[in-house]
Amino acid sequence: MLETVPYFQRHLENDLSRVDVVINQAVMSEVALISQIGQYIISAGGKRLRPIMTVLSGKVLGYDEDMLYSLAAMVEFIHTSTLLHDDVVDESDLRRGRKTANNMFGNAAAVLVGDFLYTRAFQLMVHTKDMRILEVMADATNIIAEGEVMQLMNIGNINITEAEYLQVIQYKTAKLFEAAAQVGALLAKATAEQEQALKDYGMYVGTAFQIIDDILDYSGDPEQIGKNVGDDLAEGKPTLPLIYLMQQGSEQAAKDVRYALEHADREYFDAIYAHVQNSDALAYCRQEAHKAVNQAIVCLQALPDNEVRTAMRELAEQSIARLS
Repeated sequence: MLETVPYFQRHLENDLSRVDVVINQAVMSEVALISQIGQYIISAGGKRLRPIMTVLSGKVLGYDEDMLYSLAAMVEFIHTSTLLHDDVVDESDLRRGRKTANNMFGNAAAVLVGDFLYTRAFQLMVHTKDMRILEVMADATNIIAEGEVMQLMNIGNINITEAEYLQVIQYKTAKLFEAAAQVGALLAKATAEQEQALKDYGMYVGTAFQIIDDILDYSGDPEQIGKNVGDDLAEGKPTLPLIYLMQQGSEQAAKDVRYALEHADREYFDAIYAHVQNSDALAYCRQEAHKAVNQAIVCLQALPDNEVRTAMRELAEQSIARLS
């Protein structure tokens, strides 16, 4: 995992501690339920990949001021608010290995606290007094919302193409990775070339991360991935392994996947799981994730050759290592 990276061994724990100080202060409210739910979801941990992306993107260019950690916390708040809302929409009951906030506190409370975290993120943003950063994050959050609606519209869509799927994940997931890297670049006064390289790096890492998530829904251990396997199928989401089966699988596999997606029921999981395992669907998905990681690594060539850049390469590679 991340601790295998020498830079992370020496520095990342301290970096994340600085981010957590901001998070723990900013999540507090005079309204007790907000603090309670905020602490519940934040304390669940998670990989913190998006704030890590912000921190490393600033530090690779030599920037290491308090504002970097404040914006890293901002990115995590936006991510966490989307999780709270997603779990309500998806009716999820497990997140990061424990009960979701909506399961614990109810849908209304989860949605409203998600709104609090979202607006708190913008308060942190305003402190930069940087219009470019505000513009980047305003555009990113708007695109993320579009991606969520696109995903909703594709529930049960048996005709979705791989290109349409990629657009959804680049909006819904990869866009926040991209924005997280870009704000680090902006704080560090990156050149235009460096800023673009960091944006692209974040987008490719986010894309790979989501593809791996799709793979784990058909190959992961619930304790490892922090949610129930088969959740995507139960929600009727046409993820990459299923799109591959519908387009490249056997006639029976394609027929069964279409039926399962249209009826969105967990009872079909075993049959679809067997089709996935007996095909090269997961191998194809791994190949696509590797392509995205390799593209991310190429982007790093535009950045200074230092230990932080090495850590960023390892971070990209770790998105795939979750499969081992």
